Amino acid sequence: MRRTVPAVVAALITLVGCSGGNAPSPAPAPAPGVRWQPRPGLAWQWQLDGEVDPSVDVPVYDIDGFENSADDVARLHRDGRKVICYVNVGAWEDFRPDRGAFPRSVLGRPNGWHGERWLDIRRLSLLRPLMERRFDMCRDKGFDAVEPDLVEGYGNETGFPLTARHQLRYNRMIAAIAHERGLAVGLKNDLAQIPHLLDDFDFAVNEECAQYDECALLEPFTAAGKAVFHVEYAEPTDRFCPTSRKLRLSSMLKKPELDTWRRPC
Repeated sequence: MRRTVPAVVAALITLVGCSGGNAPSPAPAPAPGVRWQPRPGLAWQWQLDGEVDPSVDVPVYDIDGFENSADDVARLHRDGRKVICYVNVGAWEDFRPDRGAFPRSVLGRPNGWHGERWLDIRRLSLLRPLMERRFDMCRDKGFDAVEPDLVEGYGNETGFPLTARHQLRYNRMIAAIAHERGLAVGLKNDLAQIPHLLDDFDFAVNEECAQYDECALLEPFTAAGKAVFHVEYAEPTDRFCPTSRKLRLSSMLKKPELDTWRRPC
């Protein structure tokens, strides 16, 4: 299932490679104790719906942390893939096994996805242990990295008076939780805060920067040697791939349900 929020850069910026036709070879495995650092241009597969299809010949997979097992991750590793653990950190989901651990006081308005409600990210002492357990799950299943979703609640109607400063504190906490477990961590969307968070995150994940003419805002990541994993849902590849190649984004066209189908640049 696609996880995204409305584009907010135009309103918030004042507040604060594409892989080519030939997919790059997998990056060499890091030495023990060294966190994975995905480089610009790595091809990837993003599949959050259905049983994971391990047959896509790319060096990076991004899959749901709850719905996939350690065996699924190990299988991808045997094929030379790095594996990213998708986890929602900005909204409560009524279909997750830990749903009962969230106090009602941190649950806000529905976010537009069935069974989900925004979280009060100001409540760090309540949310940190919950997110630590989720990231423990990713680590224990053998994932190499985490994709924390919905980290720009401050630009949405959450039911809480969230500010850009609240979001920066929360996002830095999320990055620290990942790094404490040896996991790389990606900044999902939240383009307006890239200048403040670049040093805290190891890569970026973006939805629809081409559709909203925002892709240039991701250049600090690639300039720092950090991958930008990017998808479009509506724009045809001939409209965004030339720009993606120029910016060294790892881009592809996907269906919004994020099943196995993909059309890379």
